[in-house]
Amino acid sequence: MKRRDFLKKAGVASVGTAAAALATPALAQSKIEMNVVSTWPRDFPGLGTGAQRLAQRINDMTEGRIAVQYFAAGERVGAFDSFDEVASGNAQAYHAADYYWKGKDLGWAYFTAVPFGLTYTEINAWIYYGGGQELWDEVASSFGLKCLPAGNTGVQMGGWFNKEINSADDFKGLKMRIPGLGGDVLAKLGASPVTLPGGQIYENLVSGAIEATEWVGPWNDTFMKFYEAAKYYYYPGMHEPGSMLSFGMNEEFWSNLSESDKLIVQAACDAENAVGMSEYNMNNGEALAKLVSEQGVELREFNDDVYDSFGVAAAEVFDEARQSSERTNRIHESFVNARSAVGGWGRIAEVAYIAQRERVLGG
Repeated sequence: MKRRDFLKKAGVASVGTAAAALATPALAQSKIEMNVVSTWPRDFPGLGTGAQRLAQRINDMTEGRIAVQYFAAGERVGAFDSFDEVASGNAQAYHAADYYWKGKDLGWAYFTAVPFGLTYTEINAWIYYGGGQELWDEVASSFGLKCLPAGNTGVQMGGWFNKEINSADDFKGLKMRIPGLGGDVLAKLGASPVTLPGGQIYENLVSGAIEATEWVGPWNDTFMKFYEAAKYYYYPGMHEPGSMLSFGMNEEFWSNLSESDKLIVQAACDAENAVGMSEYNMNNGEALAKLVSEQGVELREFNDDVYDSFGVAAAEVFDEARQSSERTNRIHESFVNARSAVGGWGRIAEVAYIAQRERVLGG
């Protein structure tokens, strides 16, 4: 080999080696740490596993460049400490139900579920195309957060009781675990609503610290073994007709992400928002059948008089919410407009179709 050719090749090799040496630390510096805390127990069906699945999906979609570490409730902070942990920047994101934060601002309640509120399809329409996300951003930004839809549990059951509920009077003095504005509705009927994270409900129900509870639906409630502590299982729940779950991020963290990374996180949340609801719909029916046939649970439907009392109390709660702030009033008006527009179409389309399908073919 000629000396000139040798030096030329050696020079190219040296440049390649130098480039590789420079590239390695650059790649290392581009890695983004995302610590995710949640309000759910680890491996809890649907809520917990969905949050874990979302965290893993973000990690996998970026091939580990966004390095996600997930912490279930109590592993890093308590369930209800998740908000402050992320707002302060100590963690980068949470997975939760945002109505847990209604004590900070009543507006938060609308972005999980409110009494006589929006179903899964309705709340998606509102958030994505009816101005809901913009209002959610307004509330979240005032606390240094950015939130995205990341799951839904659908129409929830009315709850577990150790006595029959035949009238509004049966709620008087009742200590019941029920968060959000739904709890405020029952308070209007004389109940004593209690907010507890999921991992603490069973022990409080068994001990008698609470006398009734709502949670989610048959799939989750079977896992919690509430049938061991209560006899009557009522439906439908007026309090959470389509409980949207939230992936809440520290706003500064979100702002510093590249546009492509924001799209990746958004896509991961959208996927979980769809997959999570599908999982609940597939599992709830089978779980309910087993509760009745194998556990002897008595399935009861709230009568019209009870539901009417819910409606009267809910109207009072909404009036108070609207008066709490100009922003909450705007959120409420937007929510009502969506309920009318989307719900009106649903009544003509889905509700009418399902009624006819059942009439012709049965269940």
